Amino acid sequence: MALGCAAVRGETRARNQHSPEEAVAMSLARIVFEQKKLAQRYGVTGRIAGRYLEAGYSVAVGLETPAGRVGFLAQKAGERIAVDVYTGSAKITREQVAAIADKAAALKAKPVLAIHGRGVRVTPEALEEAKKRGVAIKRFRA
Repeated sequence: MALGCAAVRGETRARNQHSPEEAVAMSLARIVFEQKKLAQRYGVTGRIAGRYLEAGYSVAVGLETPAGRVGFLAQKAGERIAVDVYTGSAKITREQVAAIADKAAALKAKPVLAIHGRGVRVTPEALEEAKKRGVAIKRFRA
């Protein structure tokens, strides 16, 4: 059995996680394949993670931190982004913004709240907390 570079270095990596060098070198066909695989496995979270993969980031889905579970972590050229995804008819509150900020701090990453769909509402208190703690709120369409 042939060993890949990660196995030779003694690292373990899930199949959908690539180093930044590998993410840049992926062909468009490989990116589309990985996007479909992420969407099938993780649903909306995988679909948004696929967008980051297409932008050249390496993606790790469902990381555990001392503050809780992060939707996914995207990395590229020393930049780390911790993303939590909200969908459906959810209301984003101040506590949820503080939670992603704490999770991102544990991973030494920038916090992002990804909103998918029209049903998610952000309270004014949550917007204020996001501005205070440096949390980016991004909307994604289907």
